[in-house]
Amino acid sequence: MIRRPALAVALLCLAGCGLHPLYGGGSGSAVAMTLGSVTVAPIQGKAGWLMHNKLEERLGEGATGNALYRLDVTLDDNITAFGLRSDQVATRERRTLRARYQLVDVRTGQVVLDATSGSDAGIDIVSSEYATVAAEETALENLSDIVADQIVARLGLYASRTAAK
Repeated sequence: MIRRPALAVALLCLAGCGLHPLYGGGSGSAVAMTLGSVTVAPIQGKAGWLMHNKLEERLGEGATGNALYRLDVTLDDNITAFGLRSDQVATRERRTLRARYQLVDVRTGQVVLDATSGSDAGIDIVSSEYATVAAEETALENLSDIVADQIVARLGLYASRTAAK
């Protein structure tokens, strides 16, 4: 019985806080239109190829001809061994993927957003070298998904703030 009034008060407070959906308005919203006008510059290396594809999946590939923005990304992909046994053999690895990205206005060449994103994953080193390599590759794919989501979320936030001006 007490829960219903508390829920009603919470909903009223939430309605007054100024929160609004980032993609409100669907594909015709300012955020969606801005994200659709971003082209992703080539990124070096295997991790770069993977990240490029993940970003294009999220942003769309249609902006190549009429792009208003270019997204430049530099990756730092690192694997560090730790968790040493008594015979000095590592039992764990940490794969870290960090991205520095810049959103460049194509018309002016001005950098309008300069930010970083990153994530890391732990990997068990097992007796099978194949299994360890497969785990490293899976970690890279998962980290690329996470970092691409972070980048697109930050671009969406930038687009919502500039559309409000």
